Amino acid sequence: MPNKTIVLDHDRVQRKLVRIAHQLHEENCDEGGIVLVGIAPRGLTLAKRLAERIGTDTDLAVQLVELKLDKDAPLERPAGLSVEPSALRDKVVVLVDDVLMSGRTLMHAASFLVQVPLKKLTTVVLVDRRHRTYPIRADIVGLTLSTTVQEHISVELGRKDTVYLS
Repeated sequence: MPNKTIVLDHDRVQRKLVRIAHQLHEENCDEGGIVLVGIAPRGLTLAKRLAERIGTDTDLAVQLVELKLDKDAPLERPAGLSVEPSALRDKVVVLVDDVLMSGRTLMHAASFLVQVPLKKLTTVVLVDRRHRTYPIRADIVGLTLSTTVQEHISVELGRKDTVYLS
């Protein structure tokens, strides 16, 4: 088994989430609310944590939505939301995922979401690896980490959140 290096320990992950939540509030404080769309599974977990943080620390209304997408073959299976896509019409939508590498998952997710006219779409990732093959970027990033293509980032979310490089 390859050696794992801790990139973000639990406390640092929590601080990143607090900062992201504050930034989302600052950018959207004049809105009636936001819709956090988490790409299942880890993006949804991060979106839930951001929703809790924003709901506790601010008066901004937050709706949580799950987006299921086949990350390995996004064109072969249709994406699906936990709500009707029309429920996002004219809303401020925040798309959340754990790691951005090639941009394929984020690009397909964003493409699916913009089939409905949105008021605004913001993308959020915990870790940006900067290996883009698709023309998309994250608007809000917890950590930007330059890695080699052979290296792997794994995000473990549970009682102890940790981001590893292997």
